[in-house]
Amino acid sequence: MGRGSSGLLRRYAHEVAKFGAVGGAGLLVNLGVFNLVRHVTDLQVVRASVIATVIAIAFNYVGFRYFTYRDRDKSGRTKELTLFLLFSAVGLVIENGVLYAATYGFHWDSPLQSNIFKFLGIGVATLFRFWSYRTWVFRALPARDTVATAESFLEDPPPVQRRRRSPQPAGRRP
Repeated sequence: MGRGSSGLLRRYAHEVAKFGAVGGAGLLVNLGVFNLVRHVTDLQVVRASVIATVIAIAFNYVGFRYFTYRDRDKSGRTKELTLFLLFSAVGLVIENGVLYAATYGFHWDSPLQSNIFKFLGIGVATLFRFWSYRTWVFRALPARDTVATAESFLEDPPPVQRRRRSPQPAGRRP
């Protein structure tokens, strides 16, 4: 790996860290609202979870747009928000599908079990959301990628290739 690829790796690690910071705060919002709704209402577990997930989605959009991906293309906000909500809805189904299967499929519905499977569902959905948000929703500006590629090309010149000599017959030396 050359300097250009280590810079790319460092930028990617920085993006993952910022995504994780917003996601971690969103996780606290999600679990906090989930447990609050479960304890103060008589809603079923999955319904309480859906409410918590929707609130966390709104919280996360603000964090992703204005913190994690603030340097990304902002020209198509309507399209961005539509895609964000679409992929968030898929994440909501993944997240709450895990909880639904545990609660109604296996009858694991104690408060501790509900929190464990809510957390597990969030983890699985987070992998999908990270991929979809960075690939489709908060797209990198093309000019920035072009400049980064050009800069890495200048930093890491290709190795000099030596010409191989063709073997000379014995006895004939130039």
